[in-house]
Amino acid sequence: MKIACVNCGQAYPDSGVPYKCPDCGGLYDYIEPFALNVQPSTFKPLSLGEGNTRLISAKVFGREVYFKCEYLNPSGSFKDRGTATLVSFLRSRGVTEAIEDSSGNAGASFAAYAARAGIKARVYVPDSASGPKRKQIEAYGAELIPVSGPRSKASEAVIQAAESGMVYASHAYLPFNLPGYATCAYEIYEQLGRNPGAVIVPAGQGGFLLGMARGFKSLLRADKIQKMPMMVGVQASACAPLHALWKSGTMNDVVESPTIAEGVRNRWPVRAEVVVEITRRSGGRFVAVDEAFILSGRDALACLGFYVEPTSALVWHALEESISNLPDPVVVVLTGSGLKYLS
Repeated sequence: MKIACVNCGQAYPDSGVPYKCPDCGGLYDYIEPFALNVQPSTFKPLSLGEGNTRLISAKVFGREVYFKCEYLNPSGSFKDRGTATLVSFLRSRGVTEAIEDSSGNAGASFAAYAARAGIKARVYVPDSASGPKRKQIEAYGAELIPVSGPRSKASEAVIQAAESGMVYASHAYLPFNLPGYATCAYEIYEQLGRNPGAVIVPAGQGGFLLGMARGFKSLLRADKIQKMPMMVGVQASACAPLHALWKSGTMNDVVESPTIAEGVRNRWPVRAEVVVEITRRSGGRFVAVDEAFILSGRDALACLGFYVEPTSALVWHALEESISNLPDPVVVVLTGSGLKYLS
């Protein structure tokens, strides 16, 4: 699959790992449709056993709903699907040391797969990042760099390091994680045995939503499904740029307020326009959830046997608010383990 700058069209170079186009500063992305691969285990040269997570049904709000348990991935979050493909690419380019920024889950996943690949990792996190995630990053042997201030300050710090010559293994800027995320769509189709009607997923940068949507588009092109499922992205009202862009066409008035849903606190999602467009074309929407509903959602999911972190729990209120307008079967993606969160 070919990758090029979306701004100037320059192909991704055959050597090195630039996180943005060196000619114009543009973003790299795939310019060809994803190849359909219904056996994810053969797709990733580097693996810790990610994917093949359970899809479990439960009767909620008077409907049968299917919960995709992505928190059962090796490092405890969906990030492992994308990190496997991203770090596989880094290893193919001979990278021995790399940096990343994260609110926690992406950093933990990167630290795990970097350890597996023999890559020395340094991870920048906001100093407010949950304690278990920080300990997990360090347990894998990565260097942890806490950065004072909101999530965006960690991004600024890592970009400064990248400009000095470090390889920036960004899960936001680099597109190599997106085919890994597409495998979740393939699994949902295989496990359901039919066309999903709607898929609800937390969205910060929106990369997981984008990768899954492209996976469903591959299934559609292959005549495996009859139509795209409605993609429903969920954000915290405290920092909801994708919701704002979907609703009003601009992210300029969004603020980066604190939220216990730390995994989706991203002020400027780098692929925002593409994420919103693919969601809109699916007939889907974005939902912003107030802080007051997040922990009650976590508790409701726990009562069903699903122990997730607050970021994942955003989906519960979105499901309750949207379910009357969602076609069957409805799939809710649970992205991160509750073991990662310390109150």
